[in-house]
Amino acid sequence: MTGFSEKPILIDARGHLLGRLAAIVAKTILQGNNVTVVRAEQLNISGNIFRNKLKYMSFLRKRCNVNPARGPFHFRAPSKIFWKTVRGMIPHKTQRGKDALSRLKVYEGVPPPYDRRKRLVVPGAMRVMCLKPGRKYCHVGRLSHEVGWKYNAVVRTLENKRRVRSILEVQRRNKLKKLTKQAGESVTKATTPYTAIINSFGYN
Repeated sequence: MTGFSEKPILIDARGHLLGRLAAIVAKTILQGNNVTVVRAEQLNISGNIFRNKLKYMSFLRKRCNVNPARGPFHFRAPSKIFWKTVRGMIPHKTQRGKDALSRLKVYEGVPPPYDRRKRLVVPGAMRVMCLKPGRKYCHVGRLSHEVGWKYNAVVRTLENKRRVRSILEVQRRNKLKKLTKQAGESVTKATTPYTAIINSFGYN
């Protein structure tokens, strides 16, 4: 994922480590690419849930003593947690950093129109590639849910519906391919002379 690409990059975050993926995405958007990350709730963090929850509860205690509305702002949604991780890896107070951050979109689940587009993975950021087998890890969705994110059940319901739709679509497509193949085989004998004429002109 190095260099500039005119096409927007769509990444499926499921099974990736939060920090590793954030570092790669930060570099990519600084190079001028548009990046969209979906299924942020299924990102992983190394270390068990108890350890990561303690860290987050410590973060929740940090506030401005004079006026808490000045920050720091404690995002609970998985998409905003990932967004803030990426923000910390770029010079977001400069114009270059602001422009880079505007090229990043993060979502929970896979909302339309991204559910019909090809999604990519980043092998260098995947948990199975980076973590030693047997090491403990947790899901960002569960951590967010336990610290105040209210839409865990809603996203899960919508994701289940989307998965069912995609399975039915694949089955329909396979059935159509099979019927098309059978139809082609049934008329092969009748179309053989015409196919030979077409092939003689160099169309194979």
